[in-house]
Amino acid sequence: MPPRRSYDQYCSAARALDLVGDRWTLLIVRELLAGPRRYTDLHADLPGVSTDVLASRLKDMERDGLATRRRLPPPGAASVYELTERGRQLLPVLQALGEWGQAELGERRPTDAVRAHWFALPLLRSLEGEGLVEVGLEEGDFHLRVGAGDGPVYGDGPAPGMADARLVMDAGTCAAVARGESTLRQAVRAGLVTVTGDGTLAKELREA
Repeated sequence: MPPRRSYDQYCSAARALDLVGDRWTLLIVRELLAGPRRYTDLHADLPGVSTDVLASRLKDMERDGLATRRRLPPPGAASVYELTERGRQLLPVLQALGEWGQAELGERRPTDAVRAHWFALPLLRSLEGEGLVEVGLEEGDFHLRVGAGDGPVYGDGPAPGMADARLVMDAGTCAAVARGESTLRQAVRAGLVTVTGDGTLAKELREA
């Protein structure tokens, strides 16, 4: 493997960009925050990335200690990639980057791909406390782990177990929250989000 490219600057920001500044790397981190993912799943949820570039970025991330690859036991018997502790520490970086980029979203363009779970990180910024939240959109369901420790931050599909809260909204409302035009609590108060569940998170949102 060729040596890692470097800005060769004695600066922590430059050193960080040596590791995650290449195109696609931070979006791979976004996908791996959902937990272990197979290569084919990553490729499917990163529309526009070539197989060669994805493979190269994953190798770089393994080399730099951001991700690891392991083999699932039978009957899975597939290789999956997952973030290391060092890689998971990029969550607040992605959160800050997403918040900074809210103003660039605007309306969805005809060429824009979308996956339901891409709304997970913006919604996570609107939730406080701890618990499992299930979100239902027309594009599909996903779930969030608010206050997650070392585990996955979100995942595709319904919550794996009893959710503390279930939120149902349309894509327009979810996009408005992602763009910073509305907070989740404001959307609940406006009747744009249906909240069910008996957990603390559900009660707090209904009382907002």
